[in-house]
Amino acid sequence: MNKKISSFIVVSVLLVAVIIYSAITGSIKMDILEFIRAFFGEENADYTVIKDLRFPRIIVALFAGAALSVAGVLLQAVMRNPLADAGVIGISAGASFVQLLVITLFPTMFFFTPLLAFLGGAFACFLVFTLSWKSGLNPLKIILVGIAINAMFTGLTEAFVTLCSYMNIMVGGVGGSNLSMRTWSNVSLITFYGAIGLIISFLLVSWCNLLTLQDKTAKSLGFNITRARLIIAATAVLLAAISTATAGVIAFVGLLIPHISRRLVGSDHKWLMPFSALAGALLILTADTLGRILVAPLEIPASTIMAIIGGPFLIFLIRKDK
Repeated sequence: MNKKISSFIVVSVLLVAVIIYSAITGSIKMDILEFIRAFFGEENADYTVIKDLRFPRIIVALFAGAALSVAGVLLQAVMRNPLADAGVIGISAGASFVQLLVITLFPTMFFFTPLLAFLGGAFACFLVFTLSWKSGLNPLKIILVGIAINAMFTGLTEAFVTLCSYMNIMVGGVGGSNLSMRTWSNVSLITFYGAIGLIISFLLVSWCNLLTLQDKTAKSLGFNITRARLIIAATAVLLAAISTATAGVIAFVGLLIPHISRRLVGSDHKWLMPFSALAGALLILTADTLGRILVAPLEIPASTIMAIIGGPFLIFLIRKDK
């Protein structure tokens, strides 16, 4: 069987399996057959509780993983850098800081959370581009500047939270990095804006492929490189921002998944983008599920598990790649 098709099948089957396992595992447990019967309409009190408490968390994890992975693919296409990731180069941290700052000072603007996160992410992306540009985009400089921007916004966020004593905002609320306490309103938010971002991303596949060419070659084909980079970068920021607004800052997803996906389905974005979306959803849901069950009844945030996995992976890539 074709390696690409088999990779899609394997990831899809694993995703369905993890979704079911995540739904039936925890403080309230259900037998898998009992769960399936309840899913298709049989009355069950445990299923009703699971539907209200776990389903929103699962759906947010799936969309956050897909959004962050595709954002990583887009950023890597724009920056021509396989190490670019919204969580590593500060876009997610910028989105988190701006939305936290504005919502804390102006609580009535809570419903503009996605817009605020987008503006914060766009500002961080602008800083990375501006400060790392010197006669072109240098991959190493992008990462170093991005890490500095990420540290800056993370420090500002922590300082602001400490000064204002708004720790409840950071734990399970706006800007939190734990997927617990997600509600159906969070689901509505991330599915609406996330779907828009993902659809736009899939429409930009041909542009992403053209950006892999040298600038002179692309221009000779009549391709507007500047316009393409701006639109693709804006779409990546939208995906990273909506994920940050609903699931918090989760780094390394957009680094791990695109890299693994290229090994399995190649560099053609027609295959790379949808596969990365599926694999990213699988990764975040798996990380969140492990965080729930490893030290139950306590929880380890998915962002913490991703940091433990992603940090060594980034070091490995930096040492391995030229």
